[in-house]
Amino acid sequence: MGNCLVAQSGGPTAVINGSLAGVIRGNQLNPVYGKVYGGIHGIEGVLNGRLYDLSDLSGREIDILKQTPSSALGTCRYKLSRGNDADYLRLVEVMDKFDIDVLFYIGGNDSMDTVDALSVWAQKNGLKKRFVGIPKTVDNDLVPMDHCPGFPSAAKLACQVTHATRLDYDAYTRPEVFVLETMGRDAGWLAASCCVTGDVDLIILPEVPYDKDAFLHQVQKKMDETGSCYIVASEGARFASGEYISAGDAVNDGFSHAVLGGAAITLRHTIVDAGIVPRGVVQDLSRAARSSNFCQSAVDIAEAYELGLSAHMRSADPRFTGQVIGLRRADKDGEYNAEYFAAPASEFANHVRQFPTEWILPDYQGITQEAIDYFRPLIQGEPKLIYKDGLPETLVPFNRRPSNI
Repeated sequence: MGNCLVAQSGGPTAVINGSLAGVIRGNQLNPVYGKVYGGIHGIEGVLNGRLYDLSDLSGREIDILKQTPSSALGTCRYKLSRGNDADYLRLVEVMDKFDIDVLFYIGGNDSMDTVDALSVWAQKNGLKKRFVGIPKTVDNDLVPMDHCPGFPSAAKLACQVTHATRLDYDAYTRPEVFVLETMGRDAGWLAASCCVTGDVDLIILPEVPYDKDAFLHQVQKKMDETGSCYIVASEGARFASGEYISAGDAVNDGFSHAVLGGAAITLRHTIVDAGIVPRGVVQDLSRAARSSNFCQSAVDIAEAYELGLSAHMRSADPRFTGQVIGLRRADKDGEYNAEYFAAPASEFANHVRQFPTEWILPDYQGITQEAIDYFRPLIQGEPKLIYKDGLPETLVPFNRRPSNI
């Protein structure tokens, strides 16, 4: 009986460890593998031989792991290049050393590209090593998913912050605007979800080019009509030219993606400089949306965990490789329901699923009822958390522990 390896990559989510827990628990219930190893700091750490034995976590540890934010194994933004046989050969060397048959990789579309690249290379070279993808991302931009684990919890947090800060904003009489910035480089799902609250006056999404004059006209109109304007902007908001409206973007995240941030500040300066209001307030959700374990959606954590279980179960078939486990909506009797499917990693890798433009109202006015109906089931329920000293209990991350191998 061989062993398996699970690793995490890219930006964490509030439920990413739920999928890790699913793989571990799946093997405890049905020991397809002798041991479950964790790769410390993703594929980068695996290439350096940094592994941790996760096989014997207790039931309580698994429950706490599910509610622990960030990537419990540590993460990375290391891109495996197709054609770079040195990395591939080194990975096989590590897998052989620990008798590992299967690598489960939890990540976004770049990580799913890694799954695809590894499986193609292994098959081309006649190797029996197998690679399985488990998706996650707060951006909700993976094709062909209905939604991505991590997004519902981020949306739940975004909605709560939107409503709370709107109430705070409305307590004042002084003329000012409020600008909330969310994550979302290429897709506006998270920003759009804030509209579920009914508190958003104007919204700027990457899917609709930003027109400065048209936007300022709408801000002035809102201020004239109501004396207030609450704005939500995605970090990836951009001009028709493709240039981001955020100040100081740079390409250096390891995957040739712009490191964004500052869209809300730029918008505030634009509005103030236009003389519409003398001041503005900025709230940046940033990493809070992906690490707020206290705001997990019950739907989200259950699905993240079940994705891990499903990946482990399907991997019992020795032919199962180069596949990603996905989620699609399959409502029954008018009630929300999700089902799991497997598809080639190439269908998930390096594609972006944008927020549907037909769900976006003109003139930055928000989203349609169809979009709101899409979001509502995903943010339902709260898991019963384990608390210690008044705070949700968490595990010491495995990348912060001495090796147990």
